Amino acid sequence: MSITENVLRIRAEMEKAAITAGRDPKEIRLCAATKMNNAATVREAIAAGVDCCGENRVQELTQKLSENAYEGAEVHFIGHLQTNKVRQVVGKVSLIHSIDSLRLLEAVSKEAARQGITQDILLEINIGNEDSKSGFSPEELPSILEAASHLPGIFVRGLMAIPPICQNSGDNNKFFQKMYQLSVDITTKKYDNVCSTVLSMGMSADYRDAILCGSTMVRIGTDIFGARNYAVTKP
Repeated sequence: MSITENVLRIRAEMEKAAITAGRDPKEIRLCAATKMNNAATVREAIAAGVDCCGENRVQELTQKLSENAYEGAEVHFIGHLQTNKVRQVVGKVSLIHSIDSLRLLEAVSKEAARQGITQDILLEINIGNEDSKSGFSPEELPSILEAASHLPGIFVRGLMAIPPICQNSGDNNKFFQKMYQLSVDITTKKYDNVCSTVLSMGMSADYRDAILCGSTMVRIGTDIFGARNYAVTKP
């Protein structure tokens, strides 16, 4: 199937899940995970109607920005961000999904303040407590929100998570439900630069379940573009 056909199919599935959950489908955004896809392919996804594009790698982000690949859509950074590459991302993207440490939070704040801008961010939660994944534990979240509230140049828009790989539909619902509750809990906070409007969770294998559990943004790569060929080296 073509990218356009894939996007239309995914949109229909998103709408079905939203209606099943008693939600307005317009509340949920489709972020195309564009890793290892070239500028022409990204433009095709934007033309097909994705809401935004999410890059995992700084080098790819920089290259595609130089090619005007994201014209007509927001670009987000959704991958692991090293502190020494913060300058290449802050101010270049609408939203950083993957703030996973206090050190990175402070680095983004410092760079945004240097540029005189406010960078929208999400805090990444290691909701499955997996050793192989980065992110804050749920128990750390209150203290991180407190720390973020005192930092200039950032606005915490919500949370992001990548739960464990699921084998069957529904396997990750307990993680999605916990993320939703964490998101709701943030609404009780009264910080000037913290809100809870974005809950970024759900990928190709589990985005329907994520929507049923309250996701406001799903990040889809394989179901839009097809399986990635990791044997091929991309610039």
